[in-house]
Formats: sequence, structure tokens, C-alpha cells
Amino acid sequence: MAPFAKPESVLRRADELIAVGQHAAALEALHDVIISKRSRSVPLVSLEPIMLKFVELCVSLRKGKIAKEGLHQYKNISQNTSIATIELVIRKFIQLSEEKVQEAQAKADQITLDGLDDLEATETPESILLSTVSGEQNKDRTDRAVVTPWLKFLWEAYRTVLDILRNNARLEALYQTTAHQAFQFCLKYTRKTEFRRLCDLLRNHLQNIAKYAHQPHSINLNEPESLQRHLDTRFQQLNGAAELELWQEAFRSVEDIHNLMTMSKKMPKPFMMANYYEKLTKIFMVSDNYLFHAAAWNKYYTLVKTQNKSVTDEEQTRMASLALLSALAIPVVSSKDTGYEVDESKNKSHRLAALLGLNRSPNRAGLLKEALSKNILKHVRPELRELYNILEVQFHPLSICKKIEPIMTKLTEDPELVKYVKPLHQVILTRLFQQLSQVYTTVKLDFVIQLASFAAPFNYDSATIEKFIMQGCKKGELSIRIDHATQSLTFETDLFAVDNKTVTDGPVLQSLPADLMRTQLTRLATCLNTTVTMISPEIVEAKKEAKKAAFMKALVGMQEEHKLALERKAIIERKKELIETMLARKEKEEAREKALRIQAEQEALKVRLAEERRKREEDRIRAEQDAIRKTESLKLAESLKNKVGVELNDEDLDNLDKDKLVAIQIKQLEKEKSEMATRTKAIGKRLDHVERAMRLEERPLLAKDYERQQRADRVYHEAAVKAHHEAAAAKHAHELMLKKRMIKILDDYRQTRQEMEERRQEEFAQRREAARIRIEEEKARRIQLYRERKAENEARKIREEKERAEREAEAARRAEEEEKRRAERAAQAAKERAEYEEERRKLDAMAAKQREKDAAIEARLSGSRTGSAAPVTPPRFVPSSSGGEKPSWRERVAAKEAAAAAGEAAPAPAPAAPTGAYRPPGSRATEPPRRDAPPPRREPAPAPQAEEPAPTRRPLFGNATGGWREREAAKKTQQ
Repeated sequence: MAPFAKPESVLRRADELIAVGQHAAALEALHDVIISKRSRSVPLVSLEPIMLKFVELCVSLRKGKIAKEGLHQYKNISQNTSIATIELVIRKFIQLSEEKVQEAQAKADQITLDGLDDLEATETPESILLSTVSGEQNKDRTDRAVVTPWLKFLWEAYRTVLDILRNNARLEALYQTTAHQAFQFCLKYTRKTEFRRLCDLLRNHLQNIAKYAHQPHSINLNEPESLQRHLDTRFQQLNGAAELELWQEAFRSVEDIHNLMTMSKKMPKPFMMANYYEKLTKIFMVSDNYLFHAAAWNKYYTLVKTQNKSVTDEEQTRMASLALLSALAIPVVSSKDTGYEVDESKNKSHRLAALLGLNRSPNRAGLLKEALSKNILKHVRPELRELYNILEVQFHPLSICKKIEPIMTKLTEDPELVKYVKPLHQVILTRLFQQLSQVYTTVKLDFVIQLASFAAPFNYDSATIEKFIMQGCKKGELSIRIDHATQSLTFETDLFAVDNKTVTDGPVLQSLPADLMRTQLTRLATCLNTTVTMISPEIVEAKKEAKKAAFMKALVGMQEEHKLALERKAIIERKKELIETMLARKEKEEAREKALRIQAEQEALKVRLAEERRKREEDRIRAEQDAIRKTESLKLAESLKNKVGVELNDEDLDNLDKDKLVAIQIKQLEKEKSEMATRTKAIGKRLDHVERAMRLEERPLLAKDYERQQRADRVYHEAAVKAHHEAAAAKHAHELMLKKRMIKILDDYRQTRQEMEERRQEEFAQRREAARIRIEEEKARRIQLYRERKAENEARKIREEKERAEREAEAARRAEEEEKRRAERAAQAAKERAEYEEERRKLDAMAAKQREKDAAIEARLSGSRTGSAAPVTPPRFVPSSSGGEKPSWRERVAAKEAAAAAGEAAPAPAPAAPTGAYRPPGSRATEPPRRDAPPPRREPAPAPQAEEPAPTRRPLFGNATGGWREREAAKKTQQ
């Protein structure tokens, strides 16, 4: 391994090698410096010029793998210190790659122009001969040879940069910029395969974000800036997929955008959502999903109308026309056997509805109703307004196709509306059968074909109409029977059929018999109720009384309801405060986690620095080992020089290591091998001369052999032709004889065939009769089965009605019991409240009496002080540890003697209250603190006043004024 050199020396050496044309050697020298472990301790100021020169050489030599390795190493070195240098190097790498592609394109164009010697000559003999051998044109071959390698290198450069910058929050902006450049590359050169691979790569990177979330500088999708960048990239991806017509990839991009919007706390910008819905309309149109195509157009029109106030009238008319026409073009009866609403699962339907921001799957009637609620008919084109009236409002089965045909012609002329012509014909045919079923019972098939006459290629024949009818009957949307014997259509009506909204959707002339049968009991009940009300005024009076009682009950319960509302409001306010507290706590927790994360990053930095110190120590040890290895190589060279006889001077001995000495020995062996190859070549040359002489002698003999072979071939050909003619004549004679024999039995063959046909016709008639009998029996069995099921359903309905009545009675009983319990609880609460008020009044009265007693005692004390002959000197107080004032024992004794001399008696203290009795607030100050009570708050001591002496504190226990010494002194004085 070469010793590590200074970056400045390596850069200067690389410039010297580039000056003499040795670009590969310069690249190798720079690569060794960059991938060396000792480069991590090199300042970035010295390493950045080396990286710029390194990427420049990688691009000029098209060394993509070496560039990827160097960029990875440089990112690991500088990502914790400086992001700007990484961005500078990567932008330089991408810029040089794009410039090389542009230079290659210019060079290819110049080569193509230089190859045209004569501009008037369309084809030359050389080009004709070359076109017979190769199908490629001159321009294609030039691009393949000159431009394609640089395009591949640029594509690999984009992939390399995206792989280097992934899952790093500090490099996220450059990552998104590179992704946008890669999309532009695919669009510029129409690279569909590369576009799919790029989308898969970005999707894989997005999925791995959660996997690498524990790493430093990981991406957090909860941050709005990161999420917005990913959304911008996915919208760019969606636009590119739509432009390249990669509709499957566009749908995947839509799913990615929807997932990111679900994670986002705020909706994207309106113009981005408009682009989102517009691309969805194209995707659903390509997949022939007219239902969700119309739903997407409806969302797009609503968004543009509400957000963009500056939209022109022409653009609004275009969007409104497309929104209405897409809703009208939704087929009522699908023309496919595997329709979307039949075969696709509900999960997929909900999934597509979620992409549009809908809670449930849309339908044709709902979309038309929503469009009309926005007054869309006011803005659409006149022919589309007329089309809506013909299909959805007017009833004219005999002229619907003739009225719509001019509108279809106008739609065909518009390139933007022509795609709706085919599904509209399906809707028109459905409306024709629905309206005919309300007027006719049986119609001829030719009459229907005449009514459904359209211009080519949308004209219908009997097979197409029959297929459409079978499809509608299979789905239950049509009820038509086809009679092929009479070539007629019979519109059947099942009186007990389940209501199908798709059948009655559209203009209706009269109610169907099934509708009348379904609502006959309701109409009868309505009529009877009206009759009873008219002939019995008591019912009206009873209703009025019930209404009046309900109002009175509402007035009575209004106060309770108002109280409950206030309580509910207080609960809501409390919940709101709790939520705000939780949010504040969550923010504090996030701040704490962020601080912990920063601390962890700092600790990781310390660990990395320690690791670097350890690696530097390992490099020092490795250098010492290299010196020892070099010494051993010198010894090996000396022995090799003495034994093998290889000429080595002293300078070579100083510069060679063990591997190079082995390489010298191998070189000697290769030299001997080359000499052997030279001798072998001379021998081969001699053999070539001998072979050439032999062929010169052989050439005259080959002509004679060719003439002999021609004579033999001619004889063989004549014999073969003669044998073929004889065989054909014999075959013809044999076939003539066979025909003459077969003519004799022709009449018997025809008679036998006729008898067999008659016998088989009789057998067919018998089988048909047996089949008819079986059909009648099966029909009778099914009728009986239907009647039995109907009876079971009626019995089940009666049983369910009975169970429902029992459940309602039980619910009423429970409600009554709950009302009684609520009233009892209210009475109990009122009683407890009254008892509490009474107890509080008693306690307040006791406290007032105690205060009066305290005031009387204080008055007596103050009177005794003012009436004495000798004034009593107030004792001196010292501040206590608890914040109050307490006299010393000497002061208390002196005060006691002074009081005895003046003839005063110490007032008896108030009797102590029992431990468990109530004490007023004024007497609680003398209570000793409890063990479990919190320590009292220290209050600042008031400033002493000269005018008024401090009052003497009363004893806490008994009648004594101090400790046992004070009591003994008082007894002696009294004696």
C-alpha cells in the first residue's frame, strides 16, 4: 500500500498527469486519497478541490462505479460538518454528466450532416447495400454509437445520487431536486422503462424511511416541510406518468399522493388538488371506468369553480360540459360481461372512492343530481343541455334516436368529446328499451332496429341488440323475452319483482304494474285513514289534546333540559381544558425528546471522534508494519538477485516490495513464453506455405471432377422423370376402375341415408316431447316451492313483529323505572343539601358565640391594664423559629412578679375545645400543628410600633403563663 500523501501534493500530481494525457492514472491517485481512512482527518477545505477534480475525471472517463464509491465516502466524511460541500460536489457531478450528453448529441448531429455528400441524392449504392444488411438508419446507428453510452452514464449518475442522498433530512432538498431532474430526463428522451424504475426506486426509499428512523439525520414525515417536498415530487411523478401515458404507474402515483395527504395535517394547495383530480379523470377514462371518471370530473369542476374566481367563461363552459357529459355517459347497463359493479370487490370500490375523498361509492343518479344542484345546465353547451333533456326529462321512445343523432354528429366533430360517443350510445339504447317497456307489451325486432338506427360505425343489427338485451336481463336491469320464431320482443312485468332503481331511472310515462302492486296496501291504508278522520271528529280532538299534553310536558322538562345543557357545557369546557393541557404536555414531551435526540447526537459525535482517534492509532501501527514488511522485501530481493539471476540495481531494491519482486519473476516467465510463441508462429507460417503449394497442384483436377459429376447427375435426372410419369399413369388407370365400381351402389347408398335420417328425426321428436314434459314438471315444482317460501316469509314477518312489540314494551318499562330512580336521586340530593345547610348554620352560630367570648376576655384584660397604679412594663420578645414571637423565661418571671406586686391576677384562659369538636376559625391559631400537616408558610414579621406594645401570648395548656419554673415562682410570691 502506498504511503498517504498530502491532499495538495496529490492534487498537484493529478494535474501533472492530466497535462501529459494520463487521465486514468490521475483518477487512480485521487481515488486512493479519497477512500483512505486517513482522509477523514483531512480538513474539508483541502478535500473539496480533490473531490471536484475526482468527479470531473470520473465523468470524462465514464467511471460510474468509482464515482459512486468516492461520493459515498465523501458524504460519510462531511455530512456531520458541512452540507454545502456535498451539494456542491453532487451538483457538479450532475452538471458535467448533462453537458457530456449535450456534447454527444451535437457530435452525432454533426456526424450525420458530414455523412451527406450530396443533398440532392436520396440514396447511394452504399446506403442501399447497407440497408439490405441492416434495418437501422444512419442516424440511429450514430446515436447508438455516440449518444447512448452517455445517456446510460447520465441515468446511472441520477440513480447514484438518489441512492447517496436517501434517508437524510439534511440532504432532503437536494434529493428532491435530483428526483425532479431525473423525471425531466425521462420525459425529454421518452424513457418509459427508466421512468418506471425511477418510480419504484423513489417508492422504495419512501417505504424505508420508517425502517431507518432510529439513525441520525433521519427523515421525519411528521414535519410539514418534509411532507410537502415529498408531495411535490409525487405530483411531478404523476405529471410525468400522464405525459408518457404510463397509466398504471400514474395510478400508483395517485395512491402514493393519497397516502401522503392522509399523513399530512393540512390539505395541499388548491392548484395541486386540481392537477390531482384532472389526472384521475384521464386514468379512469383509459381504464373505461366511466363511473369514477365522472366522479373525478365532478370533483375537479367543483374545486376549480370554488377556488379559481378568475376562470374565463369559455373555460367554465368546457369544464361544465365535460362534467355533465361524463355523468350522462355512465352506462345504465354495462356492455361488458365482467362489469365493474359486478365482479370487482367492495374493497376496491371503497379504495377508489377514498382516492376521490368520497365516503362511499358514487352512482349515476347521485352524480347527475349533484351536478344539477350546482346549476351546471346554465353553463354547458346548448346541444348538451338538449341531450340531457332528451335522455333524462322527455319521454319519446319512437323518436329518441332521431333527435339525438344530430347531437352525436356534433360530438364526433369535437376531439375532446368524441370519446363519450360510444358509452352514450349504450345509454341511448337502454333508455329506448325502458321507454318502450312502458308503452308496448310486444314489438317486432325489425321495428326496434329501425328505431335504433345510427350512423356507422354505431349502427345496430339484430345480433348486437340481442346481446345487449341478454346482458341487461342477466344483471336484472331489463325484463325482456326474445321470440326467434316470430322475431319479436316481449316486455315482461313481474308483479312481485323487487324494486330496481336502475330500471325506473329516467323519464316515466306511467307507473308500472309492479309499482302498483307494491304500493296497493299503502294507498289503501292512506284512503281508510282519511275516511276515518273525516267521519270521526273525536280523533281530531284526541290529536289536539295529545298535542297540548306534549307541549305541557315539554314546558315541564325544559328546566331540567336547560340544567343538563349547562352541565354538558361545563363538561365540554373541562374536556377542552384537558385537551389543551394534554397538547401542552405533548409539546413539552416533544421538546424533551428533541433535546434528548440532540444530546444523543452529541454523544454519537463524541463516540465517532473516539473511533477516529482509534483508527488513527491503527493507521500508525499499520505504517510501522509496512516498514517492517519493506525490510523483509529487501531481504527477499537480495536472495532473489543471488538465486534467480535477475538484474536489480540499488534504486530498484529501495522502491520494490514483495509483490513487485514476484511480479518481476512473473515478467521473466512471460518473456520466455513470448519467445516460445514467436517460434510457434514461424512453424505455422511454414505449414501455410506447404498447404498453398498443395492447393495449386489440386486446382486442375477439380475441373475434371466437376464435369464427371455433371454427367452422372443428368443420367439420374432422366431416369427419375421417366419413373414418375409411369407411376402417375398407373395411378390414374386404377382410380378410373374404382369409380366405375362405385357408381353401381350409389342408389342403395342414398336410400339407406334417407332411412337413417327419418329414424333420427323420430328419435329427436320423442326426446323433445320428453324434455317438454320434464320442463312442465320442473315448473310446477318451482311454483310449489315459491308458495311454500312465501308462506314461511309471512310467518317469519308475523313472528318478528311480535318480538318487536315485546321489545318496545320492555324498553318502555325500563324507561319508566329509570325515571323513578332519577326522581328518588333528586329528592335524596335535596335532602342532603338541606341537612348540610342546617349544619353549617349551627357551626356559624357556635363560631359567633366563641368570637363574642374572646372579645369579652380581651376587653377585661385591657381594662385591668389601664386601671392599675403602676404600669406594667411589657416584656421583651424574641423572634421564634416559626416566624412568631416568644418571651424568654426570665422575662416571663419578671412580668409575673410585676403583676403580683400590682395586685393583678392572671386571667384564666379559655377552656380548650375537645379534640374532635368543631372550632371556629379564630381559635385555630392556638392549635398545635399536626404531624402530617404541611409546614406553615413563613410570613414577614411586622415592623414594631412605639405607640402600642405587643400583646402577651396566652398559654397553650392550663392556667400557667409559662413553664414549670414560672409556676413555682408564682406560688412562692403568693405565699
